[in-house]
Amino acid sequence: MSKNAATVLVVDDSAFMRKLIAELVESTGAFRVVATAGDGIEALQKIRALRPDIVTLDIEMPRLNGLQTLEQIMAEMPRPVVMLSAAGSELGNEMTLRALERGALEFVKKPSGPVSIDLSTVREQLMSALDAARAMNMGGMRSPASATSATIDGAAPSKSPGAATKVVAIASSTGGPRALAEIVPHLPDDLGAAVIIVQHMPREFTKLLAARLDTMSPLWVGEAINGKVLRENRVYVAPGGLHLTLGGETGNASIRLDNSPAIWGVRPAADPLFFSVADIFGRSAIGVVLTGMGRDGAEGLRRIRGAGGKAIVQDRESSIIYGMPQAALAAAGADRIAPVREIAPLISDLCAARSREIGA
Repeated sequence: MSKNAATVLVVDDSAFMRKLIAELVESTGAFRVVATAGDGIEALQKIRALRPDIVTLDIEMPRLNGLQTLEQIMAEMPRPVVMLSAAGSELGNEMTLRALERGALEFVKKPSGPVSIDLSTVREQLMSALDAARAMNMGGMRSPASATSATIDGAAPSKSPGAATKVVAIASSTGGPRALAEIVPHLPDDLGAAVIIVQHMPREFTKLLAARLDTMSPLWVGEAINGKVLRENRVYVAPGGLHLTLGGETGNASIRLDNSPAIWGVRPAADPLFFSVADIFGRSAIGVVLTGMGRDGAEGLRRIRGAGGKAIVQDRESSIIYGMPQAALAAAGADRIAPVREIAPLISDLCAARSREIGA
């Protein structure tokens, strides 16, 4: 094992699962398990005493569950946290999404046993999450802004039936749910554009993500449906496992979903969406690249700028992982580089400016 191995605390209420996860963590020699804990209270005690670099945290535990433990970690001693959730649990999925919004870096579905056919897949996902944890920017973990007043008082959003003549395409990955929760609820209900989000997530989580953003936002938010006409003042989330592109023309564009091969190792990927947005909407397109590992969205953002559209890239300081924004800047440059809290107002301003140009 490397002397520079990152230290990890493994937290799970199952002794068997603690042993299995610890073995997976140490399997490459890049990480060293310094201790394990059986619940959230024990975990907090060991984090205070041992100061591990990374924590893997079970969602459903006695005494103090994973979400409560995460909130205490982030308030008292922030560090990268990877959530582990049992497959097929709707409550676990919802809690996992809430954990991602509240500071967890990534999530991995727990293996079902040492002879499980999914063990190699789980190991690969866990190693990827731990690698991301070592690259995590803790400076980007400030408290999210509060939701809009329309969300708090329950005012019904306006739902325009008009076909979209402007599009905002957003790419996000690791750290994305937290960033999206700071952006989408602060977009006005009269934005005048359709918003399409590609967040790297499995299907069961993209559906939950859309539902949670919908409850927080003055704009309607939902998972994209194949063949639907794109409408302004609506937010569409690409379903996990499917690429989303647009067909047709400005003012009559429609959603196309397909299960063609993964790009950059992910499906949905942002690049196919960005390419189609550039081709159809040109100067009436805005591309946004947020926090995440890898380079998805970089080539697509270059296509949008080349077609006369605008580009916003999240800054280094507020990005949980700076990989995607950095790649986008290198490939395409940007019209604006902004902290996450300023991105919603920027989107609104650019949409309004384009409306004025069209009306002039």
